[in-house]
Amino acid sequence: MQGQSLPLRVATLLTGLLECLSFAGVLFGWASLVFVFKTEHYFEELCEPNARLMGNATGLDDCKAQDERFSLIFTLASFMNNFMTFPTGYIFDRFKTTVARLIAIFLYTSATLTIAFISADSAVLLFLAMPMLTVGGILFLITNLQIGNLFGKHRSTIITMYNGAFDSSSAVFLIIKLLYEQGISLRASFIFISVCSAWHVGRTFLLMPRGHIPYPLPPNYSYGLCSEDGPREEEKKTAESQNLELSEEFLSPKEEISRPGQQEQEARSFWSYAFSRRFAWHLVWLSVIQLWHYLFIGTLNSLLSNLASGDRVLVSTYTNAFAITQFFGVLCAPWNGLLMDRLKYKYQEEARRTGSSASAAALRSTVPSLVLTSVLCLGFALCASIPVLTLQYATFTLQVINRSFLYGGNAAFLTLAFPSEHFGKLFGLVMALSAVVSLLQFPIFTLIKGPLQNDPFYVNVILVLVTLLTFVHPFLVYRECCQKESPPRVA
Repeated sequence: MQGQSLPLRVATLLTGLLECLSFAGVLFGWASLVFVFKTEHYFEELCEPNARLMGNATGLDDCKAQDERFSLIFTLASFMNNFMTFPTGYIFDRFKTTVARLIAIFLYTSATLTIAFISADSAVLLFLAMPMLTVGGILFLITNLQIGNLFGKHRSTIITMYNGAFDSSSAVFLIIKLLYEQGISLRASFIFISVCSAWHVGRTFLLMPRGHIPYPLPPNYSYGLCSEDGPREEEKKTAESQNLELSEEFLSPKEEISRPGQQEQEARSFWSYAFSRRFAWHLVWLSVIQLWHYLFIGTLNSLLSNLASGDRVLVSTYTNAFAITQFFGVLCAPWNGLLMDRLKYKYQEEARRTGSSASAAALRSTVPSLVLTSVLCLGFALCASIPVLTLQYATFTLQVINRSFLYGGNAAFLTLAFPSEHFGKLFGLVMALSAVVSLLQFPIFTLIKGPLQNDPFYVNVILVLVTLLTFVHPFLVYRECCQKESPPRVA
């Protein structure tokens, strides 16, 4: 890293962290925003007359139709959050950083202005605004993740930190809620966020590349307004060196001798990996854990209202507590990356000494992370299933730690378990398919509110049992690694 470019790269890093922390993943603070929307009487016309009278007595409406409408909006927006990862990733790959960021700014600004100027009478526009807000935020995250390439050996730590900042940005809606309670209108808050788009534009042209940041970084790489942003020929060379570096990283000396076999394995098509048992169980692992998180966030306001017996002050207090815990996701996320990096180094050193498979040793480093994520999800699910209001503090804590481990572990596993040339496609595919599974949150919510009469016990028991399936994935990965790590027999 050249001395004169260090301040620019640090500025890019810090402003990117601020951007992800303040804008990218605000959707997941939905519970705080729903509290404000209910106060503003959004969708209140759906409530039964007796529910309105009860609401006047308790201070908070007990309205099934209103809760279902908010749950449907969150279901659609969270679905778009994952499903659009594949097409937005293609846009980023095909049209490069500047175009992708300008699309993100347009979507994000349009969404915030829509939210700013709608009222209870036009609340249906939230079905348009929230998905646009989500897709714009995802593009902000995708374009910022490449900043890790500027810092070489710290690349993985920075990527996990950005993912943590994405999770922590849900606290922004808490700030909006607190400002609303102090007399700052919802419109004023979202107009301010819209004005911040000028900052996004300035950062796009001054602190971001027009193309992609290559990895490994060329010696004289430059970016920003006053640079040529790295010749494309140089990017091609670095791409070739990247493939060479990755292949060398996971090869032991004995494996390097048997190149033809490995070339045959790497020549497998994308679909052969997409239909593999390893990918299928990883999809189950991600989808089940993610469904728990989306269902919990989307129904949190309704859950707290039931546990607090409609006490508006208690609901507000616990909503604030949830949003505050979300902010600490940025501190939790890097620990998972550090754990895998340390185990990867340890297992690969053992593989070099024993002559066993270095790639299997690297894959084995993901097993503790997969198991720990499943354990955290099980604890979070059990706490969320027990109808005790004070226990929800533990639920909030386990939820934010589990969520920060989930997405970093997902990306790391795909990086180590499959060839690098298929990573982007497999990452987009697993996120899109898990998004389809996440759509189950709305029928589950409707089932609880309708036939089960606000009693989620049986649904929670079934989901907890389904969560046990996530432990199958790390077990199969561990068994596969043990088979591959067996040293080859010498004739």
